[in-house]
Amino acid sequence: MDKNLLEILACPSCKGSVIYNKQQQELICPACRIAYPIRDDIPVMLADEARELSADEAV
Repeated sequence: MDKNLLEILACPSCKGSVIYNKQQQELICPACRIAYPIRDDIPVMLADEARELSADEAV
């Protein structure tokens, strides 16, 4: 994931910062507890594509 791109990306729901999870290939919004997938090095920042984080997934 490009570091410059990561700095400008924001959660489309709350406009907060996102955290890159390299292992899961996701961008995580800790405020919304949502993970957005990254497919072919492209972040998919759509609410329909996001998944809710479970209670045991700590950020």
